[in-house]
Amino acid sequence: MVLTTDDFDYHLPAERIAQVALAERDRSRLMVLDRATGALAHHVFADLPKLLREGDVLVLNDTRVIPARFFGRRETGGRIEGLFLREDSEGRWRVMLKGAGRCKAGERLTADNDLRLELVENLGQGRWALRAETDQSAVSVLDRIGQTPLPPYIRRPDDSHEQADRPRYQTVYARQPGAVAAPTAGLHFTPAVFDALDERGIERVTLTLHVGLGTFLPVKAHALDAHDMHAEWYDLSAGAAERLSAARAAGRRLIAVGTTSVRVLETVARDAGPDGDLFGPASGWTDIFLYPPADFRATDALVTNFHLPKSTLLMLVAAFCCPGGADGLPMILAAYAEAVAREYRFYSYGDAMLIE
Repeated sequence: MVLTTDDFDYHLPAERIAQVALAERDRSRLMVLDRATGALAHHVFADLPKLLREGDVLVLNDTRVIPARFFGRRETGGRIEGLFLREDSEGRWRVMLKGAGRCKAGERLTADNDLRLELVENLGQGRWALRAETDQSAVSVLDRIGQTPLPPYIRRPDDSHEQADRPRYQTVYARQPGAVAAPTAGLHFTPAVFDALDERGIERVTLTLHVGLGTFLPVKAHALDAHDMHAEWYDLSAGAAERLSAARAAGRRLIAVGTTSVRVLETVARDAGPDGDLFGPASGWTDIFLYPPADFRATDALVTNFHLPKSTLLMLVAAFCCPGGADGLPMILAAYAEAVAREYRFYSYGDAMLIE
């Protein structure tokens, strides 16, 4: 059976999309899916340490979300909304602009009363290259003028939640600034959960993948192999690679926290070749696209949230439910249907799954 994008659609009532974060991160719900049988169990996230095995290794993405959403005004007074994507090799900002249909290259916007942003090049599909007229880095500027880049399915009447969102749309272990969206599976962890993991003898290894805007976008191509996968920058240090190799040699499970961690693990494992050591220090851009049928060389279990219909994230977890075959799709869709029926919270601020 050849799967198409439409096969990854499912019905989700609007009220199941979490609009605010829970007050206590680790009180979110946790569905456990046994991919060998399809059996489901229901817990809270604080139970995770006792659900894992002694010796397991959690692989966490330590990227830090930058306040990438910003606003500017044209000389005519028109308001422009921007989303910073990245800084290119020439120091220009790559951004998405909303309301810039009449803008032209060479025009200047004013942000935060005094910052000038020169529009350098229209890159198409709402994307622009611009130059900030400042000596500060993009991260420093956005720390001052930016807002939390919440996904579009979180709809608020105003920005009154910004003060709460700034720390809450961030993992407690975030270290490396550069993401424009959170690695949301990690939002459930707390110091108390980490303490319990330590007591169980469960190791933690960090890597970095700067989550991009394309992560949450639905696939528009009908055929999966026609999808133009977005690329994201990653880094796996020599120390992390050594610890992962040692764990794998000892037969210990690697538990990826989030699809972003999976993308790094599987990118590095594929680059190693069929006979070499799976892990070595690596960094660069990955556009790996995992969908059924796909084999996973480096990931033994996965902590993840509930994902959008027709998204690359849903395709990845469907592939993970049945490596090498297409049967994982009905399994994951059945689990999602159960989650809807039991009123789980979906998407970024929603509940979690453990797939093992």
